Amino acid sequence: MIPVSASSLFPQEFIQENLMGPSCLLIAEELASYLSLPEHPRLLDLGCGTGLTSMYFSHKFPAQVFATDLWIDPAENLKRFISQGYDKTVIPIRAEAHELPYAQGYFDAVLSIDSYHYFGADPEYLEKHIVPLVKPGGIIAVSIPGVHDGLTEAGLPEELKAFWNYEVINFNSRIWWKDLWAQSASVECLHAFNHSCHDSAWAQWLASDNPYARKDKPMMEAEAGKYFDTIGLIYRRISES
Repeated sequence: MIPVSASSLFPQEFIQENLMGPSCLLIAEELASYLSLPEHPRLLDLGCGTGLTSMYFSHKFPAQVFATDLWIDPAENLKRFISQGYDKTVIPIRAEAHELPYAQGYFDAVLSIDSYHYFGADPEYLEKHIVPLVKPGGIIAVSIPGVHDGLTEAGLPEELKAFWNYEVINFNSRIWWKDLWAQSASVECLHAFNHSCHDSAWAQWLASDNPYARKDKPMMEAEAGKYFDTIGLIYRRISES
């Protein structure tokens, strides 16, 4: 298969219509560059939104992908998958992140782009809800919006206080997330990094006509590139003895 960049995999109008935040395709492509997966893996794309990342992962590896989201109608995602020729390899599922309907050890990897922070900041979540779904030796890889190391809610700069609401309350640092995942004895860290595509991903989102992008513009103007980050975490489930 000839490599194709994530952003050129789909028509640009289709991408812009289906973005739900900073470019998930740019973020997914950078995350995927760190991954080594078995041939034709089975993947869970958790919090997949409109399924752009699910289709990209299906193409990239290539893989069977379970595109799982609570808020997006799976029938609408199926229409998108059919329109782009991915309905045979990407399966749309509606499920809440604490009630995932999958067998233990079912996936070679669980991936999540720009959604894990909504449900995964609970110290028990990783061990209870994600680790059991991954095969021993399998991968858990997430990319999440966050803040630079050292920034805490207690020490917020004045320019960010007006925006510190439910949308960003779980923006934490790379070190914070590493410390959280270190509480699980079932995983080991392979990579924990700051995404180099952070600025480009946000620029694509803010250039869109999405009303939520317009709402984000004042926050990003106030932040001025000084505080926010996009964090990548790649861990392996420790093989059972």
